Amino acid sequence: MPGLIRGVARTAVVAGTATAVSNRVSRRQQGRWAAQEQNAYAAPAPEPAPQPAPAPAPAPEPSSPDMTAKIDQLKQLGDLKDQGVLTEAEFEEQKRRILAA
Repeated sequence: MPGLIRGVARTAVVAGTATAVSNRVSRRQQGRWAAQEQNAYAAPAPEPAPQPAPAPAPAPEPSSPDMTAKIDQLKQLGDLKDQGVLTEAEFEEQKRRILAA
């Protein structure tokens, strides 16, 4: 009988710990989402005056594997911008860096 009680007690402790951790993670995530939502509705700061774009570089060969990597990076950047991780200015700066490399 003591082995059965010990097993039930261990299961209860594990389940309780998992529930507590899960609840904490959920509360923290909800807090982050609320903060992001508030920031999205806050008055945006005026953007700095756009800098003149540098002269475009000659177009590289479209079949190069380097261009495929750049396209993949640009897609990832676009996804980050759509998710709200990057601002428009950060997106443009990173895009310039990728295309200049």
